[in-house]
Amino acid sequence: MVASARITCNFLGLKQGDTALLCMPLDYIAGKMMVVRALTCGLQLISLEPSGHPLSDDSLNACSLLSSFSLAFAAMVPLQVYNSLQVPEERARLMRVKHLIIGGGAIDESLAAELRNFPNAVWSTYGMTETLSHIALRRLNGADASEWYTPFESIQVSLSDDGCLVIDAPEVCSELLVTNDRAELRNGQFRIIGRKDNVICSGGLKIQIEEVEKRLKPVLTAPFLITKRKDEKFGEAVVLLTEGSEQEAVQQVTKANMPKHWLPRYYVHVDHLPLTETGKPARKEAEQLAV
Repeated sequence: MVASARITCNFLGLKQGDTALLCMPLDYIAGKMMVVRALTCGLQLISLEPSGHPLSDDSLNACSLLSSFSLAFAAMVPLQVYNSLQVPEERARLMRVKHLIIGGGAIDESLAAELRNFPNAVWSTYGMTETLSHIALRRLNGADASEWYTPFESIQVSLSDDGCLVIDAPEVCSELLVTNDRAELRNGQFRIIGRKDNVICSGGLKIQIEEVEKRLKPVLTAPFLITKRKDEKFGEAVVLLTEGSEQEAVQQVTKANMPKHWLPRYYVHVDHLPLTETGKPARKEAEQLAV
């Protein structure tokens, strides 16, 4: 944990006396690592009761921070960032954080767009409990904004035989870690394509569900999900679940904006898309609806 803390602080240029915000539960590795970074690198840690609005007047008044708000470093989950952007005062405070790292969930394209013109550094993290928080960062704003993650100096990445990211992080993990994230590599950097479980094998081609959804999100107005079903001819077929009632219009838009081999073979109307408690796609339930 100490090694992980040093790696992050060195990468971001944090120094002794810099202020850091703890606004996540200590039950999880992300909260624990904020404490370890403060202890290891001499940061001045400001602890708030975890909430969906960590930069609200009530939260900051509780620690007498409202009148002198200034932070060198803060870590949040996407929901906390999203909520803060909806309130002008909280948005202004978020923009004053020198280094904001966001982890614990996928960053929606619309959320990334909201952060793109922030004056200070905003980072998306990649990591997991086994690697003691993140092992790579990518910029979400400024001239260096990118889809590609840059691993820390002591981290090496490669791909498994089935295209999943393999992490060699000797300072924080004693053995190679093979993830379930399909990735691409480029000059030592990597880009996440999607989860191994979310691959559709159709007619000998591997189609990544997240990539299809990303392509359609800007052009489909009604909520939708991509899933799959067994198919006699192709083995598996792409299925589009949609809350939209105009099926013909959905098909026309899809055909106009998708590569031919990604096109859904089936379109299914549902009243409500299946979601988890945290609002993420419930992939197994979606498959059941596609049959």
